Amino acid sequence: MSVAALMLAAMIAAPVAKVEGGALQGAVVDGVIAFKGVPYAAAPVGNLRWRAPRPAKPWSGLRDASTMAPDCIQGRMPGSPEPAPQSENCLYLNVWRPDGVKAGKRLPVMVWIHGGAFVNGGSSSPETFGDAMARRGVVFVTFNYRLGRLGFFGHPGLTAEASGEATGNYGLMDQMAALAWVRRNIAAFGGDPRNVTVVGGSAGGISINLLLGAPRAKGLFDKAIVQSGAGRRFLARERRLAQDLPGTPSAEKVGVVFAERLGVKGVDAASLAALRALPAQKINGDLSMATLVFQGEGAHYSGPVVDGRLIVETPEETFAHGRQHKVPLIVGATSADLSLDFTPTREAAFARFGAEAERARAVYDPDGKLKMDALNQAIGGDRNMVEPARFAARAMAAKGAKVWEYRFGYVAPAAQAGSRYGANHSTEVAYVFDRLDAVYGPATTAADRAVAGKLADYWSNFARTGDPNGPALAAWPRYDAVGDRLLDVRPDGAFVGVADPWRARLDVAERAANGVSPP
Repeated sequence: MSVAALMLAAMIAAPVAKVEGGALQGAVVDGVIAFKGVPYAAAPVGNLRWRAPRPAKPWSGLRDASTMAPDCIQGRMPGSPEPAPQSENCLYLNVWRPDGVKAGKRLPVMVWIHGGAFVNGGSSSPETFGDAMARRGVVFVTFNYRLGRLGFFGHPGLTAEASGEATGNYGLMDQMAALAWVRRNIAAFGGDPRNVTVVGGSAGGISINLLLGAPRAKGLFDKAIVQSGAGRRFLARERRLAQDLPGTPSAEKVGVVFAERLGVKGVDAASLAALRALPAQKINGDLSMATLVFQGEGAHYSGPVVDGRLIVETPEETFAHGRQHKVPLIVGATSADLSLDFTPTREAAFARFGAEAERARAVYDPDGKLKMDALNQAIGGDRNMVEPARFAARAMAAKGAKVWEYRFGYVAPAAQAGSRYGANHSTEVAYVFDRLDAVYGPATTAADRAVAGKLADYWSNFARTGDPNGPALAAWPRYDAVGDRLLDVRPDGAFVGVADPWRARLDVAERAANGVSPP
């Protein structure tokens, strides 16, 4: 067969989907159809920088959807491999679906919101490609959203320009726009627009907690999975758009300081034009997760904020008052989750518990022999991720939602050297999407694959039916505050539904967080 004939045959075989912007031509690989680089909003460049996302411009003819679009502009983590291509023009999504689905059949939909502290990450990460989920009968979606100061930026000039509309949280606006696009268009890929599960890890999980409390996000998804997304805070602290808090300047003040650092003074239209004319790399190039850890306020970056319009309160306030949207929920954390605690002494570590200090000592280090780094890991992981996950589970269950909690403690042999105290933050991601080869390659073991296969089955079952349980899987008990039961994924790869073995220490962490102590 000639080259021309082969090309023609490939074009005929290539799948086509028609969405609101036009027709897309995807690609079929190993029984999975993928449509990549699909615009869900207009390019947020030029005068659209720091504005709510606008509809994507329609196209004529058949748009090639066989390759990924660039990730959003971001700084590079020290020591990390060469990053994927980046651009300020980055509001694109990707869709995977199984091949051979009968016409008219509607499959469950999962939408992944990536992590990265709102400064790093993107949809190009192979560990979150959707082929394995598609083979389980799920339509799987990933997308980019604006990061760093391009996605989260406060400035008095922007507030004045917006004339009462929301400002500051542009990355969250992108997330809502992507979810709304999925509702409107996913049927074109065989997905069920009435059965959409949003899944997020780390900053993506924090995003879901924020969306659960955002009035404008109501109705954008039907179920949620929050992986190491806390349940109380945004990142390290609460910040407001225009109001200073003790020790925390407003996002607008942070934005003004940053603008002046780049030589742009004032808050009028000319100042905004000057800011919008700056190269995107100059806005975001210095920002990474490492920047936030080691520079803190010196990074001149606000992150998500309570702006009073889009985000009206913290997740902690939302859950504490039962104002969250009621949807079925899976929520959990890893066994050695994000700590960021570097206290030098036991006294300093336990002092953080306030009136609960002595009870904390009794549950975390009763004999006083735990090494400081191990103690900091246990306390920090509980305070930042593990207890807040339980807090969210209890709040959702109290509202009458169906909730399942998990704790992931399995560590692949290939990761043992860097996992001294258990499963590190976000290490479960490649497991739940059954994409271990993208992380461990040929070092992936049969035991690793068994854990990944089961977790991916739980996740896809939940997307399909609203209940993670299914044949050949260990029973995962539904969460309630009395039984406090969860699915414990243990270091040996066993899956056990059990009363939380960490309940005593989490009770102490909860009382400290709430400022309530028993007599």
